[in-house]
Amino acid sequence: MPSKGGSEEVVASYHRRILREMIAKKIAGDILFSSDIGLAMRKWRQYFGIKQSELARTLEVSASVISDYESGRRRSPGSLVLRRFVEALLELDEKRGGTVTKTLARTLGISDMLASVIDIRELAAPVETSKFVKVIDGEVLVQPPGSQYIYGYTVIDSVKAIETLSGADFMRLFGSSTERALIFTKVSTGRSPMVAIRVFDMRPALVVLHGLAPESVDSLAIKLAKLSNVGLVVSKLPDVGELVERLRTSL
Repeated sequence: MPSKGGSEEVVASYHRRILREMIAKKIAGDILFSSDIGLAMRKWRQYFGIKQSELARTLEVSASVISDYESGRRRSPGSLVLRRFVEALLELDEKRGGTVTKTLARTLGISDMLASVIDIRELAAPVETSKFVKVIDGEVLVQPPGSQYIYGYTVIDSVKAIETLSGADFMRLFGSSTERALIFTKVSTGRSPMVAIRVFDMRPALVVLHGLAPESVDSLAIKLAKLSNVGLVVSKLPDVGELVERLRTSL
């Protein structure tokens, strides 16, 4: 079982990964939906303050290849080339202290969201709800209705969420799909998460409570889950670091 310090290190490492993934998706999406992909590639390279020659060395290609993409002389890059291009920008920025990445995170509101999010992830393929519950050592209190699949999950620090999240920030917890599990940690009764779900009128596929025994869940939380048609589960794993690690390695 990870120690408290170990848990904090696990969370910090996932935060770095989440930040990088979200920024990468933002950049890749902006390039792909641009009317001029080459010009968009040049814009992002210049935004990061990276020279063509420097980027070319990282990608192990000649500077003329970068120039050809940016000028449109070479056909638009495929997904693999674009991914390598974006990852190279972030890698070079990280070597310089990550200043541009951190600025983007603040501008896009990612930094504020991460203050209360321990982990957020879109799954490569949907996972059966029963398997998801097994991975987190869960006990079902309210059976999930409707979809029997989970497409992603968000692990939330409930205390920090109450202190920092606005309504718009709360919506960002759903990532790319509402068919996901919202996992609330540091929960004492389970009432607050279910009240928030009810107030914001958003329906995740599953709400998971972590940090309390199944018998300690407030009866109002169970009632609200039923009224909202949301599955309610308690994870019996003792440590949030282990919870995150299981989700990352098992799904």
